[in-house]
Amino acid sequence: MIQLKTQLTLEEFLTLPEGDIIYELIDGEAVPKFKNDEMVQKFFHRSIIGALFILLSVWAQGKGRVVIEWAIKLTRNQQDWVPVADLTYVSYNRLSADWLQDEACPIVPELVIEIISPGQTFGEMTEKATDYLKAKVQRVWIIDTKAKTIIIFYPDILPKTKRGTNSLEDSLFEGLQITPQEIFQQAKISN
Repeated sequence: MIQLKTQLTLEEFLTLPEGDIIYELIDGEAVPKFKNDEMVQKFFHRSIIGALFILLSVWAQGKGRVVIEWAIKLTRNQQDWVPVADLTYVSYNRLSADWLQDEACPIVPELVIEIISPGQTFGEMTEKATDYLKAKVQRVWIIDTKAKTIIIFYPDILPKTKRGTNSLEDSLFEGLQITPQEIFQQAKISN
């Protein structure tokens, strides 16, 4: 007997019960964000998320919201796609300050940040960054905790690698003045 695989609709995916495993909607399937034991979020990963949340939240006061592991409703290859970025920034220009719903991010954010976990490759993360850009996200930061670098992906120019005291200043994020060194020091994973 042949068993047909059922594709989940966006609505079905969004009504799945919450649990200990974080799922993303990819090609109609609920796929665990972390696919194996190696990819469990470890100290460096969680520390970077915490440091960035603090630094970006201070900057974002009155400008927008910074959210950890927020599902985002996007489209990839003409299909619903719901990734769960490690961090997401959405300005109040895109999603008003008075918006208050307990749901996935309903609009395309300006910035998503993904941290390379053990078991993930830079190639996989580059592919995901490209998918984010195709979905109209304006900036994607991929953070490599081993190399202590932040690779910034743009929709219209080649990616740039930032390290040490290279500023992450960007006209899209007026007034944001942080460096990779500050982020890694805040996370307490830098000498």
